Amino acid sequence: MNDYAPEPQIIILDTGGQYTHLISRKVRELGVYAEVRPSETPASEMANAKGVIVSGGPSSVYEPGSPTMDPALLRSGIAVLGICYGQQLMAYLLDGQVRKGDKGEYGIAHLDIQVQAPIFAGVENHRQVWMSHRDTVFAPPSGYQVLASTSTCAVAAIGNVAARKYAVQFHPEVVHTHEGRKVLHNFLFDICGCSRDWEPASRVPVVENSIREVAGRRNVFFFVSGGVDSTVAYTLCLKALGDERAHGAYVDTGLMREGETEFVRTIFASLGAKNFHVVDARADFLGALRDVTEPERKRHIIGEKFVEIQQRILESGHYLDGDWILGQGTIYPDTIESGGTAKADLIKTHHNRVAGIQKLIDENRIVEPLTQFYKDEVREIGRELGLPPEFLERHPFPGPGLAIRCLCQEADAPLVPTSLGHIAPVHSVGVQGDSRSYRPVLIVDHLDHAKATEAINTDMRVNRVIGVIGSNAPVASLTVFQSAITEERMDRLRRVDAIVRKLSHESGYDRSVWQFPVVLISLGAGAQRDSVVLRPIDSVDGMTAQSVPIPPALHAAMAAQLLAVEGIAAVFQDLTHKPPGTIEWE
Repeated sequence: MNDYAPEPQIIILDTGGQYTHLISRKVRELGVYAEVRPSETPASEMANAKGVIVSGGPSSVYEPGSPTMDPALLRSGIAVLGICYGQQLMAYLLDGQVRKGDKGEYGIAHLDIQVQAPIFAGVENHRQVWMSHRDTVFAPPSGYQVLASTSTCAVAAIGNVAARKYAVQFHPEVVHTHEGRKVLHNFLFDICGCSRDWEPASRVPVVENSIREVAGRRNVFFFVSGGVDSTVAYTLCLKALGDERAHGAYVDTGLMREGETEFVRTIFASLGAKNFHVVDARADFLGALRDVTEPERKRHIIGEKFVEIQQRILESGHYLDGDWILGQGTIYPDTIESGGTAKADLIKTHHNRVAGIQKLIDENRIVEPLTQFYKDEVREIGRELGLPPEFLERHPFPGPGLAIRCLCQEADAPLVPTSLGHIAPVHSVGVQGDSRSYRPVLIVDHLDHAKATEAINTDMRVNRVIGVIGSNAPVASLTVFQSAITEERMDRLRRVDAIVRKLSHESGYDRSVWQFPVVLISLGAGAQRDSVVLRPIDSVDGMTAQSVPIPPALHAAMAAQLLAVEGIAAVFQDLTHKPPGTIEWE
């Protein structure tokens, strides 16, 4: 147990799902403290818990080496809820039938409740749920009833009411399951008998104590980005240790947004951070990324370059003796999407989890005050600390900066016409069935999100769909060009990103979305060799997301201004939800 948290009433067993920590987050949102533990944790070590939730995961229960759990838990008196893979695992261990379905089920479905069990108390019938699975339970184990189904999943929920054991194929933890919160509430309070014991803002004194204990007599050197996470984490360190012991530096990588460096200078001056300075490392990063096209390679280079620059700064400031450690604003999603739980499939590498940073972690020379928290909890802590709204209301921005929004190509290539549209050999990262995909994008001539989802499910060659907003040339005539990260392309991306942010803010649209990445892809014609992809999404914490429509008047205004930028051939909107597409393209 964490010394700075209460005894967990709920334990989430991690079978490698990308949503494992999201389950924990949603339980805590309901006021109940939860902890994530390995799926093989012995039942005897969970005897004090009031309930256990078994997560989803990318494996198949019938494959050798797949994640499992202690079968004794299913014979114990502890309440259990299996989710997705968790349902399959419970059924498999109890001799039910689990096998690959006739087809996968990804995205929205509607739940038909057949038995009014306590897990579905107060839940309306035929409500929307979120599915992400290939395997399915074909027959429940002895003693279990089929509680619900969908049009494509005959066993969408099972339960043994007397034993307080339940399982669902859908994901109640994601916002796209409309009554998922009610399902979890029923499990926590009616089935497990939990009491409320968790409020993130109340954790501030505890986190500050944690910082002081980790630091000991050592000082903290913080590399900040100006975003919500690093700002809140640095402020916690300032308050815990004082400005003489908490130093900060902002590295200008040349991969930042227009005006970002000056914004950061102003904000940190307002915090009274006396030992804060800006380091110009633009030439270092742009030089290292020259001719690099593969996204994982980009992230590794950026991560290692950060470590190299950090080392240089630490050496120049005499910070390498035993009196200094490194601070970071790492939060839960940073860890889980990087394969941070024991069996999670790698989706993409975050810059603060590459080898160089891991070495500092292994040497116990790092403090990460926010690793227990999700983004909305971090904002809640920020409000408790009295941070200004311009910090807390900023959209999330990736640590590697605009480098992962400036896509590069190894060679020229034409579009491939299909019955659904045109496939552009511009690859992006996706997440399908909890596993990583890296596939081309499909260009369509509409902005219909439902049709886009159907197209992804129909054509397995792609994991992302973009719709045309405007173009300086017929889409069929566009070509993918060989390209790399250059200062010219980065300046172009900064310019189009600034236009989109300005128009979004002036119209108020930015307040209706969680994040609005702007992506540059090397798709064009003639001298106009780049195109813009708009990626507005709605989410709570980034674990799942829905692509959000742009009002016609706004996307017309955006298209007009973006198509006037030198070198821009076309403007598209990404119509893909997460899953199957990640929020960032790389």
